Amino acid sequence: MEGNHSTAAEGGAGSAGPARTLDELRARLQPGAVLTDPVKTEAYRRDRAEDPDAGTPLAVVRAASADDVQEVIRFAHATGTPVVPRGAGTSLSGGSTAQDGCLVLSLERMREITVDPITRTVVAQPGAFNGEVKAAAAEHGLWYPPDPASYTFCSIGGNIATNAGGLCCVKYGVTTDYVLGMTVVLADGRKVQLGGPRLKDVAGLPLTKLFVGSEGTLGIITDVTLRLVPAQRAPQTLVATFPSLEASTDAVLAITRTMRPSMLEFMDGPTLCAVEDETRMGLDREAAAMLIVQSDEPAGHAGEEIAEIARRCEAAGATEVYSTDDPDEGEAFVAARRIAIPAVEKKGTILLEDVGVPIPRLGALVDGIAEISREHDVLVAVMAHAGDGNTHPLVVFDPTDAAQRERAHAAYGAIMDLAVSLGGTITGEHGVGRLKQPWLAGYLGDDVMELNRRVKAAFDPTGILNPGVMFDEPPRP
Repeated sequence: MEGNHSTAAEGGAGSAGPARTLDELRARLQPGAVLTDPVKTEAYRRDRAEDPDAGTPLAVVRAASADDVQEVIRFAHATGTPVVPRGAGTSLSGGSTAQDGCLVLSLERMREITVDPITRTVVAQPGAFNGEVKAAAAEHGLWYPPDPASYTFCSIGGNIATNAGGLCCVKYGVTTDYVLGMTVVLADGRKVQLGGPRLKDVAGLPLTKLFVGSEGTLGIITDVTLRLVPAQRAPQTLVATFPSLEASTDAVLAITRTMRPSMLEFMDGPTLCAVEDETRMGLDREAAAMLIVQSDEPAGHAGEEIAEIARRCEAAGATEVYSTDDPDEGEAFVAARRIAIPAVEKKGTILLEDVGVPIPRLGALVDGIAEISREHDVLVAVMAHAGDGNTHPLVVFDPTDAAQRERAHAAYGAIMDLAVSLGGTITGEHGVGRLKQPWLAGYLGDDVMELNRRVKAAFDPTGILNPGVMFDEPPRP
């Protein structure tokens, strides 16, 4: 029966000690909360990054409340057991990959959402999906803007862990712009409240913001207070195709120089073809790139903004420009952009990048990625939140071809090196996780990396929280 037998991961050769301590943890939680059956824990070993080096956890604990989280962390603190927090498992950087002997702390059961329309805030538990928070806000005529392409199945806790962005970020900002407060369980089991439903609060150091983007390395968030805004107006949509990458990025610069549309997305030729294979919606397979642009300005003004964007796309060399004020037709184009990653994933195993550059360097980045693709003889499909310079190159390869796999990994590193050389970053919204950890110190530099280590050591002196994410060694108090 589940939870009543010992495994090698629990006790090692002939050791009953860890099994006994797990029994102590089981006694503090609801029946069935602690999973040790390898068949059931297998689903919790990897996230969407599919890290081939994922370890085997000691157990998976499915918390149902903040009290459960406290019990798990107190147990981990007392026994020195690593804890890997996990939401929906949609991390694209290996941020919730299990390691040998850890406790995977699943927050998937913590899904409560409470909207306060008077303060225009929502309190959500970490397992709630982004889309569920949007839907709850919409019932009160309100809106939660951050919208990753995976908004229907990614969790709020994961969004906060990586400071997720999305398609509307160019105008409305990213996750951190909407976080007002949170409850956090620290590495020693204490529970603290940071911030709250106040738009202004500068008492003390900004610890609330410190946890946004911390990838589970500083504490476990058990609920978060998010700011809501009035519902978005129905947008108008423009789609433009281009004969060259240069023409498309020239158009992006022409638009962003004086305008701020509510969406400005980019897909290159390989991405367009992959999406067309899935949707059969008549996308131009011969185009080098496509932009999807939306304006949600008030009636009359949206049409004017879209018309001006059309003129700038045509001046940059667009081969076709199409606009519509039909919400369903516009949403069909947005949906095509949202499925870009799953569509490319069907072409082979992928290494997914998340590099960003200052917008004036977007053209150099996109052209450079195309050159890296040619040099390493691997397919690289590029999509981007073009309006803020955040790109998602997907390096596609056949995992059974050792030479191709080696070229793909070389291309992956070359793309990050290129982004940094252009004044950019190794990650804009997916996080460092385990996959990009080897590049972090070089990107930050020695002094800034040391500051990061000091913060980690202050919050997690024994290094039990998500070890291997961001930091390659235990903190030094």
